[in-house]
Amino acid sequence: MNFQVTVLKILVSYPDGFALMADLKRDMVILATSGRDWADRTKRLAARMPNLDIFSQGLVERSNGGWRITEKGRSILATMEARPSGEATRGDSGGVEVPPAGSGPRLPASVRLGRTNRRQRRRAARERARAKAS
Repeated sequence: MNFQVTVLKILVSYPDGFALMADLKRDMVILATSGRDWADRTKRLAARMPNLDIFSQGLVERSNGGWRITEKGRSILATMEARPSGEATRGDSGGVEVPPAGSGPRLPASVRLGRTNRRQRRRAARERARAKAS
């Protein structure tokens, strides 16, 4: 189930909703190794749609060496990501209290800089991989 939610999330992030298999695999590896919070998030989303099957339900179609998310897939993902009305009124987000923006101490500059550098390296690696694939 987490795999299928991850595929939907990856495909929806591409401008036209289409990704080559190499791009999908690379993005899956990045997300799978990104930490526990990604796995927890996909489990929560999958729990909202227990019988999810991206291919038999027509949410994703295979074409030209890759996968493309359909409009139905986009709407199902939006439904899964929408907060239930009870959750929005209670103000809790899965038991984790999220502090308002701007409160709490800021991260040290060295940590922020490290994250920025990692993001730039990842972005450059993705661009190189896409250029190599085309």
